[in-house]
Amino acid sequence: MSDEKNRAVAEAILPLVGGAANIRSVAHCMTRLRLGLADRSLVDRAALAALPAVLGTVDDDTYQIVLGPAAVAGVTAQLLRLLDAGGGAETADGPVPTASAPTASAPTASAPTAEDLAGRGERIRAQARVRNATPVKRALRRIANVFVPLIPALIGCGIVAALAGALANLGWAPALVAALTAVSSGFMSLLAVFVGYNTAKEFGGTPVLGGAVAGVIVYAGVAKVEAFGQHLTPGQGGVVGALLAALLAVQLERWTRRIVPASLDVLVTPTVTVLFGGLAALYGLMYVAGEVSTGIGHAATWLLAHGGLLAGMVLGGLFLPLVMLGLHQALIPIHTTLIQQQGSTVLLPILAMAGAGQVGCAAAVYLRLRHNASIRATIRSALPAGLLGIGEPLVYGVTLPLGRPFVTACVGGAAGGAFVGVAGQLGSAVGATAVGPSGWALFPLLAGPHGLAASAAVYGGGLLTGYVVGFLATYFFGFTRAMLAEYDAPAPSPVLPAVEPVAGTE
Repeated sequence: MSDEKNRAVAEAILPLVGGAANIRSVAHCMTRLRLGLADRSLVDRAALAALPAVLGTVDDDTYQIVLGPAAVAGVTAQLLRLLDAGGGAETADGPVPTASAPTASAPTASAPTAEDLAGRGERIRAQARVRNATPVKRALRRIANVFVPLIPALIGCGIVAALAGALANLGWAPALVAALTAVSSGFMSLLAVFVGYNTAKEFGGTPVLGGAVAGVIVYAGVAKVEAFGQHLTPGQGGVVGALLAALLAVQLERWTRRIVPASLDVLVTPTVTVLFGGLAALYGLMYVAGEVSTGIGHAATWLLAHGGLLAGMVLGGLFLPLVMLGLHQALIPIHTTLIQQQGSTVLLPILAMAGAGQVGCAAAVYLRLRHNASIRATIRSALPAGLLGIGEPLVYGVTLPLGRPFVTACVGGAAGGAFVGVAGQLGSAVGATAVGPSGWALFPLLAGPHGLAASAAVYGGGLLTGYVVGFLATYFFGFTRAMLAEYDAPAPSPVLPAVEPVAGTE
């Protein structure tokens, strides 16, 4: 998308979220613009959802606008420019007009429309937010916030690493392979520092102090340090150790600031934080986190090697409910740990099958509700995004409000996950070298023991299985007769006024 189009989208979004004065923070992940808002009641949700560039919204710890991977970075940059300029959402010709909702043929008089489903989905989402307002789930969301800003770099480095691996397997351009390996590995070698920085920032500490304490973990000189009867290894503990070290640094910083006079704060607080946080990382956290990280790697390997079918079925089938409960946030550090240890995460391709079940389910809903033009129009607009792994428009706009189709979508995800899991049990495990993308967008990031082509074949087979099973389960079991009567009622025939016969005619 060009800068002009990105700016137009940003200018259209700004007044619909309450204007510049209502925005407290701006960030983005792979597909979503994440806004910290002072007052969410100022958001015009209906008008925002009607913008052609907006694929959906998620009201979570931040207000999230789904724009898709091709647009989100550009729109975010343009929105930041508008905010820096004082929220200028006007052009030389005056205010940017609010986009209107795309028109479709009129829905039936008796059948619920897409707007009705969206309202029901919003109520379900609001109820989920209330249920998720527990200390554990809030902590999981905050931990996820540490890793979300790292996803673009993980994706870029993952694709470069995959390219280097493909060239190495072919025996081509060894000098270029070495260069690409350096490019892809530079960020990964310092990942602990970035995690520490973001952790301190998220939990209220000084970011650079969190990065400094976490940086101890990747320093090559730790190999000379002995703890628990053994010499440490640079990087031991990985992102888990970095997360724990930075959390400790935040607490040390707060404690020190409370007791140190303001005149000494600039000298004492950073020194105490780095000294005691670094020593704790060396003589405790690195060892403990290293054991935890190793256990995660062994568990994932064992799970696929011995229970691929069952593990794939459970993971693929329950991922959408995990998203609803907010528990999927806990998987991000696990993915990152596996990528650090093994070069890829074998869990992500299985979890991506939940989106395949959703796509197959939506296609079946489209065919079953042939008289409901409103819902069919929503599916047509949301399906391309669903194929690329952006599932929110289909989840909250179609399957979840309908009820039974959400369950049959999970059945499709379970079937796709079982397919990928069985392949892993047979020695053809498929991993992803980065987190973030899903659906078709995950193909460039696949890795496996038999090369990219074999990994793509297994992953593609899983997607196809998820599509087919999700479609069949929904088509035959996703609707009761009462549901079809409610949602697929044919449009009533128009009542024409009686015409008086004209004199002289029969």
